[in-house]
Amino acid sequence: MFEIRYEGRIAILTLRYGKANALDVDFCKALKKEFKRLAKSEACAVVITSAGNIFCAGVDLLRAAEGGRKYLRSIVAALDEMYEEIFLFPKPVVAAINGHAIAGGCVLACCADYRVLAKGAGRMGVTELLVGVPFPPFAFEVLRATTSPMHFPKFTASGETFDTEGALANGFADEAVNADRLLPRALEKAEQLAAIRAEAFAVNKLYVRAPAKQILRKDRGRLAKQIMKVWEAKETAENIRAYVARTFKKP
Repeated sequence: MFEIRYEGRIAILTLRYGKANALDVDFCKALKKEFKRLAKSEACAVVITSAGNIFCAGVDLLRAAEGGRKYLRSIVAALDEMYEEIFLFPKPVVAAINGHAIAGGCVLACCADYRVLAKGAGRMGVTELLVGVPFPPFAFEVLRATTSPMHFPKFTASGETFDTEGALANGFADEAVNADRLLPRALEKAEQLAAIRAEAFAVNKLYVRAPAKQILRKDRGRLAKQIMKVWEAKETAENIRAYVARTFKKP
């Protein structure tokens, strides 16, 4: 699913899951588990990137469409738990976005503390509403916390995806570099963040990102029920299959 290698004290986590690193229950659980392990490891920072030309295409829609209500409930929970684990990870996380980061894959990138995008390599955006499903609760808060307050209401309601310039303007990425500079620049940034005293960085990050948890503290259960009512509806699987056929030209 992914591989870990080290450049000095920086752990490089490379996604390697099919052609598009599509998110399913097993993949989400494995990423969550790996970040839990890395939190206790000697790694001072993590760079997350992917093999191939797609960073992450979001939820495995075919698997979601065919999995039934039980699977849909499981994938929404697994996504939420994975995002929370990475978003609140106590060490620096830098995303080296080497290709398309769409829907859940865009949220995954936004969980990082800093995001470097390869120029012209792909598009970023959240397309959940085009599929006919709402965001899991924590995914919504990740986007609220990391993207542009000016544009947040617009792109979350439109499903629009953006090129390099648009991704920067909306806050999906912090900077863009040529593809051959992507990983070196991500490592530079990771080293810069890792140079900060670890305890100070962890506490500061916790306070900066605490509002995401606070917003959900009282309403998460209620929101989750409303969200799952839509995800589990009979027409949801039909909507997903129609979106896949329309977008990827699959029957």
